[in-house]
Amino acid sequence: MIIMDGSEGEGGGQVVRTACALSLVTGEPFRVVNVRGGREKPGLMRQHVTAVEAACAIGGATCEGLHVGSAEIGFRPGRVTPGEYRFRVGTAGSTGLVLQTVLPPLMLADAPSRLVLEGGTHNIYAPPFDFLARSFLPVINRMGPRVEARLVRHGFFPRGGGRIEVDIYPAPLQPIECVERGAPGERSATAVFAGLPFDIADREIKAARKVLDDWPEDAFAVRELPADQGPGTILLLEAAFEHVTEVVSGFGKLGVSAESLARTAAGRMAGYLASHAFAGPYLQDQLLLPFALAGGGAFTTVKPSGHSLTGREVIERFLGRRCVFQQQGSGAHLVTVR
Repeated sequence: MIIMDGSEGEGGGQVVRTACALSLVTGEPFRVVNVRGGREKPGLMRQHVTAVEAACAIGGATCEGLHVGSAEIGFRPGRVTPGEYRFRVGTAGSTGLVLQTVLPPLMLADAPSRLVLEGGTHNIYAPPFDFLARSFLPVINRMGPRVEARLVRHGFFPRGGGRIEVDIYPAPLQPIECVERGAPGERSATAVFAGLPFDIADREIKAARKVLDDWPEDAFAVRELPADQGPGTILLLEAAFEHVTEVVSGFGKLGVSAESLARTAAGRMAGYLASHAFAGPYLQDQLLLPFALAGGGAFTTVKPSGHSLTGREVIERFLGRRCVFQQQGSGAHLVTVR
């Protein structure tokens, strides 16, 4: 059994999610102590419990200590069974992080699966649906499996209530090279809001335009959702290239002004555009596991994040493969699997 300390590295839920996925793929049981020990509120939160419950459901697994607030879990995998599944986070906890847990074993299964995930779709500290659909999944679809995701209803923090549907057509993962992002394409900046004054979204767009002043005027837009899908707001910045699309988001939060969240998000997008790397920090984190499961391949990215460095340690424990970051002369990092 593999034993890990959840307080090491970035100290969050990354260890649990990645370990569940790898356990189902490899058949190796694991135990995590000090779960989320690096967080202000340690232990499992509702979204982590749902993610592990989902792993148990698709993989015939058992898990000791699985409850909100738990600081230690023991996970024993069974046989992965593809099929139709519905998982409810029950709060604004991230549907995307639940998907991150069950997608690797299901896209390596022997038959298709369909998932319905309910909870948060656009909430802080997790990749929004738009990132998964337009940045992450297109790369996965180049590696062999085919994954299609649909947003049925937005779910903002703290209300949640969102819904996504995912169809997974499995295939062996093939190593690919993602070194160049290719010729630039369309740019877009969209302030999405529900149940809040229009002025908030308008201020987000105006602030983003000041930072991204070389983007065309028609790249900036405001989109209002039905009030019952809020309250909430998110600024979505999208930069398409020939081989990849980067999606950067700024989440509305009490105490954070519209101008502040927009400047932060736009600054992160400007940093990515200046880097010439294929993957931004969030795509970097998401690609490590599928590339490791493929047993090879390479991609360029920005500076390694804490999430990525933690994830690669868990990957090495289960697969014996190391994701190596090598800084290039351009300042980008080349990630290879060894």
